[in-house]
Amino acid sequence: MEGKTDLGPGVLAAIGSTPLVELQSIVPTGSARILAKLEWANPTGSMKDRMALAAINGAAERGEIRPGDTVVEYTAGTTGISLALVCAAKGYKLHVVFSDAFSNEKRRTMEAFGAIVEDVPSDQGRITEKLIKAMIARAGEVSTQPGHWPCDQLNNHDAINGYLPLGEEIWQQSGGRVDALVQSVGTAHSIHGAARALRSHQPRLHVIAVEPAESAVLSGGPTGSHRIEGIGIGFIPPLWEPQEVDVVDQVSSEEAIDMARRLAREEGIFAGTSSGGNVVAALRAAKRLGPEATVATVIVDSGLRYLSTGLYG
Repeated sequence: MEGKTDLGPGVLAAIGSTPLVELQSIVPTGSARILAKLEWANPTGSMKDRMALAAINGAAERGEIRPGDTVVEYTAGTTGISLALVCAAKGYKLHVVFSDAFSNEKRRTMEAFGAIVEDVPSDQGRITEKLIKAMIARAGEVSTQPGHWPCDQLNNHDAINGYLPLGEEIWQQSGGRVDALVQSVGTAHSIHGAARALRSHQPRLHVIAVEPAESAVLSGGPTGSHRIEGIGIGFIPPLWEPQEVDVVDQVSSEEAIDMARRLAREEGIFAGTSSGGNVVAALRAAKRLGPEATVATVIVDSGLRYLSTGLYG
């Protein structure tokens, strides 16, 4: 009997088609079922592989970047790692503007893929608006050099399109049963892309955005520092579309950290703090919506990126 092989063209063919699982132990009786998209099954261990590939492909199709050029990005690390993978696979260089506020695992992973990693110092490891804007400004300076292309994730429309398949996959894998989507907001690309795909099937989809309680700017609160890496940039993301979101839920750093630990110990799901925040908000939504509903959320990345941060200490 001949075996069937479905070989894709290199590592980038492995992006997407990640598993969707139903949470078991942590969901109370009487709540909606919670489905979690395991985005750590992407090649670099995060959902950002989707947007990195879409951003690079879009730029290449428009002739904005050519093989051998240098991609420039400011990043808390997750986007940087995904861009490092795509650049390595496609023949581009990468210059990353990073900070000591983010995990050392992320730095070492980007460097392993061949990226140049430049630091903007933080204020005692805190994630603040001032830090993010300083990183953005430095990336802007670097990108003015010849042969350098600014990915500029906050303003990159191609990145949103990279998440349309995320929503489509959730719909298909759920059997066409999704009543609510819960997703944390950094650039806002993933929540908008996934929600748009889901709403094409379920117009009444309830969309819940998650942000750090200590820096609840989407809710109209003041900017502040927090410890949930990858989200809560301290100001309104340029491509944020509030009319596409029904609720903005606030989750504290401690709540997100505690839930990430619970996911590992009670569900066997090893994830970072933004994923913990997603599940905190998903549990709240599941309680409100009741047992007949289905809530989908995203396990954004792997806990392997946070072993040096004290998250699992």
